[in-house]
Amino acid sequence: MKVDGRHFRSIWLEPDGVTVGAIDQRRLPHEFVVARLNDAEDAAEAIRSMLVRGAPLIGATAAYGVALAMRADSSDAALDQAYKLLIATRPTAINLKWALDEMVRLLRPLPPSARVEAAYARAREIADEDVTINRDIGRHGIELIKAIAATKKPGEPVNVLTHCNAGWLATVDWGTATSPIYQAHDGGLAVHVWVDETRPRNQGASLTAWELGHHGVRHTVIPDNTGGHLMQHRMVDLAIVGTDRVTANGDVCNKIGTYLKALAAHDNGVPFYVALPSPTIDFSIDDGVKQIPIEQRSAAEVTDMTGRTADGRIETVRIVPDGSPAANYAFDVTPARLVTGLITERGVLKPDRAALASAFPERANGH
Repeated sequence: MKVDGRHFRSIWLEPDGVTVGAIDQRRLPHEFVVARLNDAEDAAEAIRSMLVRGAPLIGATAAYGVALAMRADSSDAALDQAYKLLIATRPTAINLKWALDEMVRLLRPLPPSARVEAAYARAREIADEDVTINRDIGRHGIELIKAIAATKKPGEPVNVLTHCNAGWLATVDWGTATSPIYQAHDGGLAVHVWVDETRPRNQGASLTAWELGHHGVRHTVIPDNTGGHLMQHRMVDLAIVGTDRVTANGDVCNKIGTYLKALAAHDNGVPFYVALPSPTIDFSIDDGVKQIPIEQRSAAEVTDMTGRTADGRIETVRIVPDGSPAANYAFDVTPARLVTGLITERGVLKPDRAALASAFPERANGH
C-alpha cells in the first residue's frame, strides 16, 4: 500500500540480504520510523513491544526471526532456542506458532550448512504468500461492498465499520479487513469507513486512520462506544473486522471490544464479517471462549496515553488516579452465531466447521 504515494510493506528484507526492515508502529501516527532487526532477539522484542503487531505480521516477523537466528548459529540447539524465544512473545495469535512450525518443519531435516539460505527463502515466501492471500481476501470481500453499493442511491458511500487495525500495517500488505475497502476505493466505488479508536492502545485512531488517510480513503474516527448508536440510526452498512485466531467451529478471537460490536450488529441487523487468512484458523480447538488463551497486557496501556502536544512534543500522560488498578485484557471471543461470514482467500464462508474444513482440507486434516 502507499504512504504519500510511495509503496511500502510493513516488513521487508533490506538490500544487504541479511537485515530485516520494519515500520515501527509504536511511533505512528506522529512519526514514521523504520526499525532494523539484526538478530532473533530484535525480532522477539519487536513482537513483544508491538513494534510489529497483527497476527499475519507477527507470523512473518517470527519467520524472519528464525532466519536471523540461523545466520548467527545454524545448529539444532540454536533452532530450538529461536523457536522457544519467539513462541513466548505473544500467546493469542495463532499465526505466530504456524509460522514457527513452518520454519522448523523445513529446517530440521536440512544440514546446518543449508539452513541459512533456506530460512531466508522461506521467510520471504511467507511474507509474499501473506500479500497474495490478503489480495484475494479483498477480491472476495469487495463483492459484499458492491452488492450494497448497488442498492444505494448514486454517489452515496457504503459505510463500513472497523475495529482495531486489520489493515496493511497488521499484515505484510493490503490488510485483511481493509483489503476489500482498498480495492473498492481503488476501483472507484464510494466507500466511507467508521474507524473505532480501539482503546486501550488506540490502534484504530493511530494506525487505521493513518493508513486510510495516506491512501486517500474517506474515514471518520469514532469513540469505541459509538458503533451501536450508528447502527441504530442505519449509518453502518456492514462491519468488517480482523481476527487473531478463528476456531474450527467459527468462533472469532479479536481485539477486545469486537464481541460488543458483534452484539450491536446482531441486534440491528447489520452484517458482521470477519476477514482472515487461512493460517489464522486453529483447527485444533472448537470453543474459543474456553480454549483460547487471552493475553493480559500491562496496566500502563490503560492508565497512560501518548500523544502529540500543541507545540509538537510527543508526551505520555496518566489519565487515571494514582493507586487505581487497571485490567488490560487484550482480546475477546465473538461466538460464531454472531458472525455473518468469514472472508477468506478462498471465498466468503459460513462460520462453521464444515465450511472451513471444506475450503481448507489441507489445514483441517493436518491442523
